[in-house]
Amino acid sequence: MLRWVSSVLALLILGTAGAGYLYYRYMNGNIHTDVLNLGDSKLGGSKPNAFGQTPLNILLIGSDARDGKENQALGGAHDTFDGPPLADVQMLLHLSADRSNMSVVSMPRDTLIKMPKCTDKDGKVYQASKGLVQTNESLGRGGPGCTVAAWQELTGIPVDHFMLIDFKGVVKMADAIGGVPVCVQQNVLSRTSEGHGSGLKLPKGENVIQGEQALQWLRTRYGFEDGTDIGRTHAQHMYMNSMAREFRKNAKLTNPVKLNSLAQAAIDAMVVDTSLNKIDKLFDLSMELKKVPTGRITMTTMPWVYSTREEGRVEPKPVEAEELFQMVRDDIALDGKGQPSGATSGAPSAPASAAPSQPAADPAAPPAKIPVMVRNATGGKAGPESKVKGRSTEVAALLADKGFTKAVVDNQAAAEDTTVIRYAGLDQAGDAQAVATALGLPASSVQRSTEVTGITLFVGKDWRTGAAPAPAAPPLNKAPDSARPLNGDNDKECMAIQEGFTW
Repeated sequence: MLRWVSSVLALLILGTAGAGYLYYRYMNGNIHTDVLNLGDSKLGGSKPNAFGQTPLNILLIGSDARDGKENQALGGAHDTFDGPPLADVQMLLHLSADRSNMSVVSMPRDTLIKMPKCTDKDGKVYQASKGLVQTNESLGRGGPGCTVAAWQELTGIPVDHFMLIDFKGVVKMADAIGGVPVCVQQNVLSRTSEGHGSGLKLPKGENVIQGEQALQWLRTRYGFEDGTDIGRTHAQHMYMNSMAREFRKNAKLTNPVKLNSLAQAAIDAMVVDTSLNKIDKLFDLSMELKKVPTGRITMTTMPWVYSTREEGRVEPKPVEAEELFQMVRDDIALDGKGQPSGATSGAPSAPASAAPSQPAADPAAPPAKIPVMVRNATGGKAGPESKVKGRSTEVAALLADKGFTKAVVDNQAAAEDTTVIRYAGLDQAGDAQAVATALGLPASSVQRSTEVTGITLFVGKDWRTGAAPAPAAPPLNKAPDSARPLNGDNDKECMAIQEGFTW
């Protein structure tokens, strides 16, 4: 869609010279923008891999705002008219550094999270939540920049851009795109006896939907699977994959009228962050996105469990949700077909100032001559306050027993999930690797870093007891089954229908 927007402008500019330039300025002036991040936590954007390639993370946000006649007519729920908007659709799109694959992670709107402090562009402050809050409330705390901040706080994934769309925007874009094929296993009507539901009515089998019917599909909860937001999320993934396939089959640059309608619809439909405030910037982004074949697109839902604190709500599933987030952070394809791009799966994550260790330029010194600082980081990054008391003293004694008599305790604060050895200069690389070998640590645990002045052993959460760290977990190379991965080339997926919603 972005490529079409830019292409029509290019054709107009080339064909009409001065008039085309005026149209270009007109379109630029109609791009709607907002602040990228309204939170206090700034992750600094995606980092390049060893080859200088940089991944891209784009947060796609669907708003349920009923703030105008069009949105009110499409959204129903009269009691919410002109109320604070909710981010009812949240999808993080990750474009790999080498542009070989794309991963999408949806967070169900009913997910309970800790909301960060957000300050809107007018200076109004929304304090961090004391307890858990439903994730879709982030949009009403200053705008899409707060939704971005909430994602970064939860996942540790830097968000480079966002794109926000509301009800009327979905309808306009769906009309401009044309029909998208979807499939249902039975006749379906999304309407309860009390009148709730999207109103979607489709016969069994494949149907081509567009316009308001596309919006109904994306909003349907009553009637799909178990009638929850989880089933709705899966239906959204099916629609987006089908739309991507249709783009690939039908995208042509031969109809200026069609292209112009697409350009106008796209500009009118979206709000983007301020770094995408020009048509040429959107074009550059679209050219990156189009490099990925549909067969390397993987749609997933954040692994979840039902909350025991609030009925009907969900929370990130321990372990598996973090595994999915880690794969995105480490730029690992979710389909199991690729290798990490610039990160070693299962290796400890280093701070921005750290670099992978290089082979030692000279032999290591004898153990008795190698100074080693030992820091207690056993609480891990999520809970440094729970570290094991006296653990650095125990490990320093263990090193001394192995001949490293210059090992001493360093009481500076530290929090690491995985035990790691960091060193400052290349002349210390061989000595640091000797420490790792003596403790049975993998070579990947040795890192050069500007954050230390000498060889420093960070005893991580994986080594809270015993004479050796816990065995490393198998490398992550595929999204967990609980994320319900859906491949972009899968055109056989057909939506299951909830009992009682057939006709």
